[in-house]
Amino acid sequence: MNSRVPLATALFREVGKNFFALLAGPLARLYVDALDTLEREAGQRNQGIDREEALALVEQVVEQHEDLVGVGDESVPQSATNRERARTVLDTLRAAGWLQEEARTDWQRLVFFDANGTHLLQALRKIAFPEAAFFSDKLVNVCVTLARCGELNLDALHDDPWAQIETCVENLQAGLTELRGMQKSIERHTKQQLAATTLQENLELFLDQFAERIGRTCYAQLVHARLPSRLADARRALESLSSHAELTSKMQSEVMRREPALSAEAAMARVRLRINDLEEMLHQVEPLADAIDRRTAEFARRSQGRFRYLQETTSENRARVQTFFETLNRHFAGQRVADVDALGLELPALRLHDARLFGGLESLYTPRLRRAAGEIEPLEDADPRQADRALAQLGNNMRDSLTTSRANRFVATLPGERGATWSSSDLLREHVHNDEDVASLIACLLHARSTDARFEVCVPRRDTEADAGDFDVKFQCRIERFTLVKK
Repeated sequence: MNSRVPLATALFREVGKNFFALLAGPLARLYVDALDTLEREAGQRNQGIDREEALALVEQVVEQHEDLVGVGDESVPQSATNRERARTVLDTLRAAGWLQEEARTDWQRLVFFDANGTHLLQALRKIAFPEAAFFSDKLVNVCVTLARCGELNLDALHDDPWAQIETCVENLQAGLTELRGMQKSIERHTKQQLAATTLQENLELFLDQFAERIGRTCYAQLVHARLPSRLADARRALESLSSHAELTSKMQSEVMRREPALSAEAAMARVRLRINDLEEMLHQVEPLADAIDRRTAEFARRSQGRFRYLQETTSENRARVQTFFETLNRHFAGQRVADVDALGLELPALRLHDARLFGGLESLYTPRLRRAAGEIEPLEDADPRQADRALAQLGNNMRDSLTTSRANRFVATLPGERGATWSSSDLLREHVHNDEDVASLIACLLHARSTDARFEVCVPRRDTEADAGDFDVKFQCRIERFTLVKK
């Protein structure tokens, strides 16, 4: 049975029931600004704030929120002064547990800010003013550390395996937090872009803020890190680690040394659970990185769409001209603009005397012409030499085409029965002597997955998930190394 105390029980044991209620009521904006002002002032003093000074600070906040007069608090009449409202706010904060008041023997009353309130207010400031997103090398360090401890090099963890696993878990948690911060920051920029009302604001968000804070910094580093290939190596190394009895026993001993109350079974369960947590977090990295790619693409698409919309609808001159002609249409419906001058109205002269396309009519899109299908007329009385030439050309084209049949014929010329294996290096050295043979080899690579193919092609790079493979050069052609198997 889990002996851990529920979060709600422990939380409301520390704070009162009205501690969080102030932040959700109709006067939440007033209370938050008052708390922010008092906490900043209290942080600069060690002896607390005099109550009169605290009242003066809260009164300034009340003056900034005059739109909230008479909202949510029926105990304060609308005719009350700002000083009286400030006193009510201060007493409400003290009753909710945000403030503590101390009366001294010299009749001085000091106000102290509660420590729990300081922690929560710091969290609120981080939400309201988020830090710039960044991508450090924590995830890369985890992948490199685990990759060094692959199946052939597990001795890299032999000195202190439990400490290195704990460090990997901490770095991986911090790296996932960075990725989520990047995702949230891109989402925030997207919302700001959709709310942009001018072209200047649109371009500043895209070219200055997003490009500087996301594009050139954390997103570029994320792409440069090449996480997919690194994560694959890290996962394989972790599988080898979980089945290594000596290292798991050593980690078990280290856990029991740190926590003597644990039994051997519980310590081993702790080790298995930590390795499993590490593996699960590794699987979370790639989906988060993919989500960041999608959100970045969505931001670029929405920025472009918003720019076009603002470009078409928010031009000041366009709005003036549109208003002018709408006024004319409303007052002189059914008449021509040339006849309006006859009425004696002094309208401003039109400055747009001619309208043309900058690129001419040629800049407009012209639809493609579709020709009607006609009957195929057979050739009659053709010259025999032309017919022989056409047949010869058709035969050459069929012979030179890279088909599955050509690939099968090339494989059939190779010695060996079914199951015979040929490396690309041996094929290039012994059976590729001219351009025709190179074309046949290319046909094998093109149709390796065809159902009619009588052979299989295996690429070592695909099996090892390496970033780049090895190549051989033949007749100025670079061919990646592979293995061909007869079927």
